[in-house]
Amino acid sequence: MTGSVPYYGGRFTPAQAYAAAHPPRPQIPAAQPPAAQPPARPSQDPVEALQHLLDTGVLTQVEFDELRERVER
Repeated sequence: MTGSVPYYGGRFTPAQAYAAAHPPRPQIPAAQPPAAQPPARPSQDPVEALQHLLDTGVLTQVEFDELRERVER
């Protein structure tokens, strides 16, 4: 025996013959998930936070005015 491969008088072993006849399939890389954006640091000022919500369209002007009144009390 030479190394870790059995020697069969110059012939392939059955496992070697199968491996030669059936090459491995190429590996398809797994899809990478999109990089997560860290959440924005919340503002310490509640009016600034409300302004941000108004600017991004989460709040309407009426809702903004009502909530700003509550915060300023």
